[in-house]
Amino acid sequence: MANTATAQNKVVDSLFTELDKANTIKKKVRLYNLIAAEYTSIDPVKLEEYATKALELAKQEEDLKVEQTDSWLNLGNANIMQSDYPEALKCFTNAQYILENLIASQEEKNQRLYDDLASIYGSIGVVFSEQNNYSRALEYYFKSLNIYQETDQDYIVAVLYNNLGIVYKSLKEYEKALEYFKKALTLQKEIEDYESVAITTTNIGNVYLAQGNNTDALSYYKKAEEALQEYGNKRALGELYNSYGNYYTKKNNFIKAEEYYKKALDIFNETGEKYGASASLDYLGNLYADKGDKQQALQYLNQAVAYAVEIDVQEQIRDSEKKISELYEKSGEYKNALEHYKNYIAAKDSINNAEHIKNMVREEMNYEMERREAEQKIEAEKREAIYKEQAVRHRQQMLFAAIALVLLFIIAFVFYNRLQLKKTLTLQRDLAEYEQKALHLQMNPHFVFNCLGSISSFIVQNGKDSAIKYLSKFSKLMRLTLEYSKESLIPIDKEIEGLQNYLELEQLRFNQMFDFSISKDPNIEDDMAIPPLLLQPFVENAIIHGIIPKKEKGFITIDFKLEAEKLVCTVMDNGIGFSKSKKMKENSVTVHKSMALEITRKRLEVIQAFTAKTSQVAISELHNTEGEVTGTKIILNLPIQYVSK
Repeated sequence: MANTATAQNKVVDSLFTELDKANTIKKKVRLYNLIAAEYTSIDPVKLEEYATKALELAKQEEDLKVEQTDSWLNLGNANIMQSDYPEALKCFTNAQYILENLIASQEEKNQRLYDDLASIYGSIGVVFSEQNNYSRALEYYFKSLNIYQETDQDYIVAVLYNNLGIVYKSLKEYEKALEYFKKALTLQKEIEDYESVAITTTNIGNVYLAQGNNTDALSYYKKAEEALQEYGNKRALGELYNSYGNYYTKKNNFIKAEEYYKKALDIFNETGEKYGASASLDYLGNLYADKGDKQQALQYLNQAVAYAVEIDVQEQIRDSEKKISELYEKSGEYKNALEHYKNYIAAKDSINNAEHIKNMVREEMNYEMERREAEQKIEAEKREAIYKEQAVRHRQQMLFAAIALVLLFIIAFVFYNRLQLKKTLTLQRDLAEYEQKALHLQMNPHFVFNCLGSISSFIVQNGKDSAIKYLSKFSKLMRLTLEYSKESLIPIDKEIEGLQNYLELEQLRFNQMFDFSISKDPNIEDDMAIPPLLLQPFVENAIIHGIIPKKEKGFITIDFKLEAEKLVCTVMDNGIGFSKSKKMKENSVTVHKSMALEITRKRLEVIQAFTAKTSQVAISELHNTEGEVTGTKIILNLPIQYVSK
C-alpha cells in the first residue's frame, strides 16, 4: 500500500510540474482533470477541488466542450464517493447534454465522443443502481452497452454484462441474471481476464444457490476456487468461502459449513476486511445457534456486532442483535434478551429511516432527470429551428443572387414535388402500420370468442374449483391481450408469456392431453419485438386439429431464434398432420378458424409491406423413417423489428 501511495504522489508531482509550464488554458484544463483523476477512489475532496478548477477554466473557451465533460465526469465520481447521488446525477447529465449536442453537430462520426458518452451512460446507470432504481439503471446500462458493442470493446462490455447481472439478481430475475453473467464469463475468457472470470463464476454459483440448484452452485464454486487460488485475489476468495459455507449450511453439513466460514474469517482478518469478517462471524453465530451451542454462538454474534458497529453496517447489526436476543430469550435470560432486542429495534429503525431518505432522494433524482431531459429537448428544438431558419435564409440569398427567375421556378417546382412525394411515402407507411393494428384488433374478438367457448366447455365438463382456476388463468391472459391491444409490436418475452398462459389454459381444458415447451435464442435482445397474437392461431390449430383428434398424449414445441438477419418462429406438434385434419374438416369447416388464419396471412403481408423485407409462413408435415405422418411443422420467417422507445 505504501508503494502504491508513493507511486501516486510521484505522478501527481509530475503533473503539477507540467501545470506550472502550461502556456494555454486547454493544457491547464487537461492537467487539472488528470490530477483530479488520480484521487478517484482515494480522496473525494481533492477530486472535487481539481475537477472544479478544470471546469471553471474550460468554461472560458467555447472549443473546450470535451474537456468540460471530463470535468463533469470527475465531479460526478466525487459526489458518488460522498454518497450525494442527486448531485452526481446532475454532473453526469451535464456531461451527457454536452456530448449528445457535440455528436449531433458532427458531420462525421467521432468515436472518442461516442466512447465518452458510453462512459457517462454507464455512470448514470451506477447512480440509479445504487438508489435501487433498477428500471432506469437497466435503461442506461443498455445505452452504454450498445455503443461499446459497436467497437468491440470487450473488457468494458464484460463489465456492463456483470452490472446487468447484478441488477437482475437484485430483482430476483435469476434467469436473466444468469444470462448476463454467462455472457460476461464468455468475454472474460476470450480476453483472458482470468481474475474477473473467477469472480463472475462465483456470482453464477450464488444465483444457482438462490434458485435451489445446489449441484450447479457447487460446480461453479469449485471452478472459482481454482482460479482464485491461482490469481491471489484474497477478498474474492473470502467471499467465495462464505458462499461455500452457505451451500453446506443448506445441505445441513455443519462441519463443512463451519470449516469454510472460518476460512473466510481468517482471510478477512488478514486483509482487514471488517465488512466480510462481520458476515462470516454472523454466519458462524447462526450455525452454532442451530447446533444448540449458545455460548459459542453468542461469542461469534457479539464479535459480528462489534465489527458492524465499527464500520456502521446497520443491516448486520440488525440481524445479529435479533439472533442474540432470541438466544437469551430461549434460555430465560429476559433482561439480556430485552437489551439486545432494543438494539435490534434501533438498527431496524435506522435502516427504515435510511430507506425513507433513499426513496426521497430517488424521487428527487427522477424529477431532476425528467426536468433536465425536458429542458434538453426544448433547447434542441430551439437550436434546430434556428438552424433551419438560417439555412433557408442563406439558400434564398444564394438563389436570388445567382439564379435567374426561370431556374428559380424549376427548383421550386422540384422541391414541391419532393415534398409531396415525402408526404405520400409517410402516409403509405402510416397506412401500413394502421392496417397492421386493425388486423390485430380483428384478432382480439375472434380470440376472446374462442376462449369463451373453451370456458363454457370446461365449466360443463369440470367441477367448480377447476372452473375457478381456469377463469383465473383466462383473466390473466385477457389482461395481457388488452394491455397490448393497441400496439402493433410487443417484446418477444410478452408474446411468450401470452402463449404460456394460453397453453396452460388449454391443458386444463383438455385434461393434460398434451405437454409443451417454449424456447428462445439467447442472442435475441430484450427489445426485439413481434406483432401480438401472431402465433396463437397456429398453436390453437395444433391443439384442436392436430393433438386432440389423435386421442393420445401430445407435445407442442415453440421456438424463437435468429437466422441470417431473420426472426424464425417455429411451431411443431406430433398430431395427425394437416392432410388428415383437412379431410376430417371437409364437411364442417369452422368459419372462425379459417378467418383467424386468413387474418394472420394478411398480417404477414402487411409486415412485409411495412418493413420492405420478406415475411412468410411455411407449413409442412413431419414423417418418420417409414414415411408415416408424425405431426405438423409451421415456420414463420419475420423481419427483425424492435419496440419503439
